[in-house]
Amino acid sequence: EVLLRMHSVGICGSDVHYWQHGRIGDFVVKSPMVLGHEASGTVVKVGSGVTHLKPGDRVAIEPGVPREMDEFCKTGRYNLSPTIFFCATPPDDGNLCRYYKHSASYCYKLPDNVTFEEGALIEPLSVGIHACKRAGVTLGSKVFVSGSGPIGLVNVLVAKMMGAAAVVIADLSASRLQKAKEVGADFTIQVTNETPQEVASKVESLLGCMPEITVECTGVEACIQAGIYATRSGGTLVLVGLGPEMVTVPIINAAVREVDIRGIFRYCNTWPVAIALLASKRINVKPLVTHRFPLEKALEAFETTKRGEGVKVMLKCDPSDHNP
Repeated sequence: EVLLRMHSVGICGSDVHYWQHGRIGDFVVKSPMVLGHEASGTVVKVGSGVTHLKPGDRVAIEPGVPREMDEFCKTGRYNLSPTIFFCATPPDDGNLCRYYKHSASYCYKLPDNVTFEEGALIEPLSVGIHACKRAGVTLGSKVFVSGSGPIGLVNVLVAKMMGAAAVVIADLSASRLQKAKEVGADFTIQVTNETPQEVASKVESLLGCMPEITVECTGVEACIQAGIYATRSGGTLVLVGLGPEMVTVPIINAAVREVDIRGIFRYCNTWPVAIALLASKRINVKPLVTHRFPLEKALEAFETTKRGEGVKVMLKCDPSDHNP
């Protein structure tokens, strides 16, 4: 294990949800819990068995650490391990604090040209990498991204990076769609009161064809329905956003058109990829951060996120560092 002095921690929708509602699905907050799981920091101390890190190293933290070497770990899908430790998922504490201890194997050294803030953004970026891999985005893909929050935006970034020829994104908010254009979306759809079928036909007319891939990042029933209707026959719909446990969807429409529906659970094996992309400047996540607060103003930061202002709100845990 290593002891870290925390530097940058992003606020995620799930953090806000636990704060407001005390549970997400089967994960229930039963006693006080530290939030935060999008994080970077500096190594202060290392355990006796740690060889790849030393005090002073700047690292990005992967928040999910398997507790045992089970069948999921053996097959490289450790995110599905039922006993996994995960920062800020009850009952496991997160890392929105000054000092934090974590498994050394899940701390990744940051190159000098990758900032702490970029290091913290690897966590949401990883969701995009994992989702686009599961979706099979490749050279020339046409992609529909539903939802333009932080996760919709990282999916735009990654899909373009992986060779998508055109990406169309839909959201209710004009300002969020503007951000999507900034990060590389080719077309935007501001949804007002269209039916799912109408949204699907807008997607088709903008792309000039139905997309082979849809990445659904809202979890809203109507959006999942639109995702099924929009996806080309033989294509893939990846469900990233989480909403109610039960939703009504046109599953037969998907079945008879051979639209594959896939889920994702967080990510696995994405940190080295993300670090390589950031270090080589192949991907730019900096525009995602719109607000910064010191740790002392955490409540204000959470309220900003809750109001849906900006995109990614970043907390600065290290008072000795005055740089953004």
